[in-house]
Amino acid sequence: MAPKRATKRKAASPPDDDPTTPSESEHQSSSDHEEQEKPAAKKRKTAGPSKAKAAAKAPAGAKGTKAQGQSKSKGKDKGKGEAENQNQKSTGEGTSSVAEDGRQPTNKVLPVHIAFAPKAGESTVRIAAWNICGLAAAQKKGFKYYIEAEDPDVLILTETKVNNDPVDPALTQRFPYRYWSISNKKTYSGTAILSKVEPISVDYTLPGHPDPKSVKGRIVTLEFASCYLVGTYVVNAGTGLKTLDEKKVWNTHFEAYIRQLDKKKPVVWAGDLNVAPTEIDLANPKTNWNKTPGYTEAETSSFARILNTSGKEADAGKFVDVWRDRHPGLRHYTYFSYRFNCREKGLGWRLDMFVVSERMASRVQMCEIRSEIYGASDHCPVVLELEGPL
Repeated sequence: MAPKRATKRKAASPPDDDPTTPSESEHQSSSDHEEQEKPAAKKRKTAGPSKAKAAAKAPAGAKGTKAQGQSKSKGKDKGKGEAENQNQKSTGEGTSSVAEDGRQPTNKVLPVHIAFAPKAGESTVRIAAWNICGLAAAQKKGFKYYIEAEDPDVLILTETKVNNDPVDPALTQRFPYRYWSISNKKTYSGTAILSKVEPISVDYTLPGHPDPKSVKGRIVTLEFASCYLVGTYVVNAGTGLKTLDEKKVWNTHFEAYIRQLDKKKPVVWAGDLNVAPTEIDLANPKTNWNKTPGYTEAETSSFARILNTSGKEADAGKFVDVWRDRHPGLRHYTYFSYRFNCREKGLGWRLDMFVVSERMASRVQMCEIRSEIYGASDHCPVVLELEGPL
C-alpha cells in the first residue's frame, strides 16, 4: 500500500480532550519488564539492634543518590553531558556523567546542564528517538533541556500519551514538519516523528493488520529521497504475556512491511521496539526468559528474522541493529524501572534502538545511548548520525 502524500499540516483530527482520571497504561514501569526481585528493605526488616546491621548492608549502588546529595563520579561523559557533581533536587536540577570504567550513570533526575558533541559535519543528519512515558509528565521534568542540547534534525517520540497535537514551543519552533499518531484510547501509547526536513510522504498504517484501530498511536512512516524512516512504539506482550498473541500479529505484519519498504529504498527503523534481542540486552536474562514481555522466544525470533543476519529468510534483505553492531559486548540499557531502585542497581533493558538496512550501514557516523538523560522518563534516548541527506 503506497504511503499517502505528505502535507505541511499536522496529523488528522485528534480525539477528545484529556480525561481527568488515569487510564490503563501498558507502560513497563507498571509491572512489565520488572526484574525478578523484591526491595531489599522488606527482606531486612527485623526488630531491635538489627536496624544498624541492615543499614550496614545497604546496596553499594546507593552511594551518590539523593540521600547523599551528590555523586562521587569523576568520569568523563564522552561528549554526552557536562561532568559535574549531581545535585539531585526534585526540580530536575543536576548533571551526570558516564564513568571512566564504562558503567552507566545512576542519576535519577534529568540533568539541566547538558552538552553534546556537535554533528560530524554539515552534511550529517542527526536522528534521536526517545520513549518519553507521557509528554505532559516529561515536560515537567526537564524535557526541553534534552531537546535543546541534542537539537536533532529528526526526533522520534514514543509513548507520548497525547490526545491532540501538542503546541509545545520547544517542538513547534524547532520542527516545522510534525506528524503525530494518536491512539483511539485516551492518554495511551502514541508515536510521533518531528522533522526539520520535509518528507515526500507520510503514512500511519501497518498494511495488512486485521485491526487498524489498534495500530493507531503505534507507527509513523516518513518517506525521504534516500530512505524510509519508520518510528514505532511496538505492542507490548503485557503482564503475564496476556497480549503476546496481539504482539505476534503485529510482528507478522511488520516483518512483511519493513521488507516491502526495503525493496524500494533503504530503511531506518527506530523507537521503542519492546524487545531485548539477546541475553546481554537485559540485566537478568535467565529469570525473565519466556516469562516477561520483551524477552520471549516469539519476540526475539521475530527481531532476528528481520535482521536476517544468516540470510535464511529467502527473498529478504538484511538489517543491522546499529548500536549492538558497534558495541558487540557492552551491556548498556535504555530502560530502567522506577521501582526497586533499578536505576541505581543497573537493572535495565535495551528496548530502544536503531535498525537500518544493511546497505545503509556504511552511512552511519555514530550511534549512542544517551545514558545520562534519565529522569524525565524511565527510558533514555538513543541517537544516530547518518552521512548525507535524508
